[in-house]
Amino acid sequence: MTTLTLELPDEVYAALRRSPEEIVREMRIAAAVEWYAQERITQGMGAEISSLTRAEFIDELARRQIPVCQVHPDEIWREAHG
Repeated sequence: MTTLTLELPDEVYAALRRSPEEIVREMRIAAAVEWYAQERITQGMGAEISSLTRAEFIDELARRQIPVCQVHPDEIWREAHG
């Protein structure tokens, strides 16, 4: 696994009223949700990136009003009509 280092001004923690660990957790979830919304990753990968279970990741998607299903109507039509 690759480790990334991100430097943030100390004021960020006070402004957000979060510890560095909480900010890292929020950033991981936000990135995973965004990448999922862009259809760049799967739910399983989103859960792994965000350190959530798949069920928790799906709950997070729903909370943020991100469609949980990534199937497009044209795919459904192709499946139905062979």
